[in-house]
Amino acid sequence: MQLTGAEIVIRCLQEEKVEYVFGYPGGSVLYIYDELFKQDKFKHVLVRHEQAAVHAADAYSRSSNKIGVCLVTSGPGVTNAVTGIATAHMDSVPLVIISGQVPTGYIGQDAFQECDTVGITRPCVKHNFLVKDVRDLAITLKKAFYIAKTGRPGPVLVDIPKDVTNQKCEFEYPKTMVMRSYNPVIKGHGGQIKKAVQMLLDAKRPMIYAGGGVILSDASEKLAKLARRLGYPVTNTLMGLGGFPATDKQWLGMLGMHGTYEANMAMQNCDVLIAVGARFDDRVIGNPAHFAEIPRKIIHIDIDPSSIAKRVKVDVPIVGNLPDVLDELQKLLEASAGVPDPKSLAAWWKQIDEWRGKKSLKYKQGKEIIMPQYVVEKLYEVTGGDAFVTSDVGQHQMWAAQYYKFDKPRRWINSGGLGTMGVGLPYAMGVRFANPKATVACITGEASIQMNIQELSTARQFRLPIKVINLNNRYLGMVRQWQQMFHGNRYAESYVDALPDFVKLAESYGHVGMKIERPADVEPALREAFTKHKNDLVFMDFLTDQTANVYPMVAAGKGLSEMILAEEL
Repeated sequence: MQLTGAEIVIRCLQEEKVEYVFGYPGGSVLYIYDELFKQDKFKHVLVRHEQAAVHAADAYSRSSNKIGVCLVTSGPGVTNAVTGIATAHMDSVPLVIISGQVPTGYIGQDAFQECDTVGITRPCVKHNFLVKDVRDLAITLKKAFYIAKTGRPGPVLVDIPKDVTNQKCEFEYPKTMVMRSYNPVIKGHGGQIKKAVQMLLDAKRPMIYAGGGVILSDASEKLAKLARRLGYPVTNTLMGLGGFPATDKQWLGMLGMHGTYEANMAMQNCDVLIAVGARFDDRVIGNPAHFAEIPRKIIHIDIDPSSIAKRVKVDVPIVGNLPDVLDELQKLLEASAGVPDPKSLAAWWKQIDEWRGKKSLKYKQGKEIIMPQYVVEKLYEVTGGDAFVTSDVGQHQMWAAQYYKFDKPRRWINSGGLGTMGVGLPYAMGVRFANPKATVACITGEASIQMNIQELSTARQFRLPIKVINLNNRYLGMVRQWQQMFHGNRYAESYVDALPDFVKLAESYGHVGMKIERPADVEPALREAFTKHKNDLVFMDFLTDQTANVYPMVAAGKGLSEMILAEEL
């Protein structure tokens, strides 16, 4: 069967059982869009900016464990998408991005809407391809989906010149994929796992430190089984929230720059640490030299060998797929019949409970001004802790992470590695497409939301009943906090002047707008939004305390135990 390149692209997406393609048309992809128009096996979501297309595909993937797909045109189409691609790359999200390119004969000639897509995206993708021969198109797309999902996941870009989409060849889609140069390790080394088991059983002050890899690999249940068998404390990174139930007594909260006092102190003072799908980044352990001052044995499990021992010395490295490695750990633990020393573990938990006594997340809610933490706590109560929560980046992101208790994986969708403002609304769209009956809340700030606010139009077109929780403090909140603490209260360009009337703006797009100014109105407004306006997008503009800061805080360059607590100021 002879098909055009455009027909081949569509057939490949159908073979991969793609449900949604997020995109924006342009000259170089018009043949593909023409074929897309003729089929009905998957749907296209027209965003209003290519950056939002990638963010929506990203959140679709994060919340469903499927591969997100987006389609953009050449030149500015793909450069607009780069921020979204880099965001997904930093958080190891599997995406396939199909980009148009000028005809093959024009490449390198500075043609209209030409850019070096492969060169521009190389640093922020797992892999990319430029397809110059239509006969290579089907096998390349198969490779793209295979590479995106296997090993450490990530975005893969396929750049297709316009003439290739109009050329014809025989179509055959590979059923399986084997690549000689790409063979991710799945099974962990048996000898290393045995060492890890013995080290865990010998621990006096153990700690389980779990990151986003636990969620990406669907290893949450296996992690919980291990933690409960051992009775050890668990902490999660920002990306790992929901990987272990936040309401479980063994959970110490999030760790790191804005982690709880008990999580950071336990992390710093443990004698055996098992890191599962985490990478010891700067926002997690602070200063590596300070972290190394207290000796501890470290077991590090990760699918990506380059993540192991990159920032800290590791005693037992285990490269492998987390569910497989955790299964082997469980089997060896059961076979050994060993148990942790109960006296040492009891003493360790007693110490942890003393640290918990600090109540490092406490704050005061008065009768006059809304505290942002209070809004998040009430959102948790009103949704029963069962919502999918997306966030933008800033103070509101940290308050969401601290005060919304995630008991399930894939419910917390945020940009952790790149810290991309503007992701919240397109993330919420992607989540809703992946989970069409779910309650979806986007926690944002008045600065972040404006970076992709045009997607209110997309949300209107597809009738997406997202609830936007805008914690409006009329500042670039996190910037202002750092300027207050480290730059002598010089608030250079951190005040957001000339803000729109968000209620009228939301209404102009055909949505429901609410303005909430009093603490007493917070809960009633939330309940109205989630009940009376269940089927509407509701933009809730909460005017919050302009002076509120995120605590605890570990300043840049400081160690985990050098926290600034609210009570100390």
